[in-house]
Amino acid sequence: MATALPTTALSNRMRGKGQGGPRPRRHPLRAAGRTAPLVPAMILLAVFLVGPVLASFYGSFTNSALTGAAAQQTQFVGFANYAQLFRTPDFFKSVLLTVIFLLGSAVIGQNVLGLVLSLLMARGDRVMRSIVGTFVVTAWVLPEIVAAFAAYAFFHADGTLNEILGAAGIHGPNGLYSLPMVAVILANIWRGTAFSMLVYSAALADVPDDVQESAEMDGAGGAQRLFFITLPLIRRSISTNLMLTTLQTLSVFTLIFVMTGGGPGTDSSTLPILAYQQAFKFSQLGLGTAIATILLVVGAVFSVIYLRALKPEVD
Repeated sequence: MATALPTTALSNRMRGKGQGGPRPRRHPLRAAGRTAPLVPAMILLAVFLVGPVLASFYGSFTNSALTGAAAQQTQFVGFANYAQLFRTPDFFKSVLLTVIFLLGSAVIGQNVLGLVLSLLMARGDRVMRSIVGTFVVTAWVLPEIVAAFAAYAFFHADGTLNEILGAAGIHGPNGLYSLPMVAVILANIWRGTAFSMLVYSAALADVPDDVQESAEMDGAGGAQRLFFITLPLIRRSISTNLMLTTLQTLSVFTLIFVMTGGGPGTDSSTLPILAYQQAFKFSQLGLGTAIATILLVVGAVFSVIYLRALKPEVD
């Protein structure tokens, strides 16, 4: 006479061999059917993103130019463009200025100021949040060319900043000439902080109130709650925001070009400005695309670093 199986054994037998048993194989046609809707998007991505990147990468190994014999008969020159860049002091100066611009305006400026504003707005009343949010977001929603001209008018020798300083009896300098990198860093912070503020405001809204209250009841001060509770809980948002602001700042061109044009001399010539000057001012397209390729590699390196920082959270 057959004996009744226990409930757990019966359920395991119905599933095969329990949790450790073999899983049913997916039918290839079913998997292909799920992937088929992505094919048009993948084709468009390959045409409009991968294609130009590969064309630019190949162009960096040629002597392509806008004028002269190279404009008619482009030749493959190998690593000659990169060798020329590494022999040029202006290239290393542009790399240094790009790093300074990136650290000053994105990694430190936008992220720190955005976090501070989001913390203040979380503790402020509705009227204060509306006023601060409106002023900060306005700079972000402005077209980049409009924001660039506004910053130019502010930091110019006869601009708004010196008018304010003059009213206080202070003779202000021409920030665009004497301190060009400081001017463009401050302008980029002013323009991009709103994005960081919105990201951190959304992250802070997800921090449980009971955790903060428990820490406060245990005697933790405001700074302790910030560094040991709030920041660890929003570390994924911090890493994501750092990656986005870094990639966005690496490609800033219009703001610097309108404000200083890369000058005076090459004192504010970051890699995007240098690539434009070599390609369209001096007609050396191959050299300009080589700089653009290096900039692409730098952005990819930063992306890998930030993605690795996010990996434990994803897993």
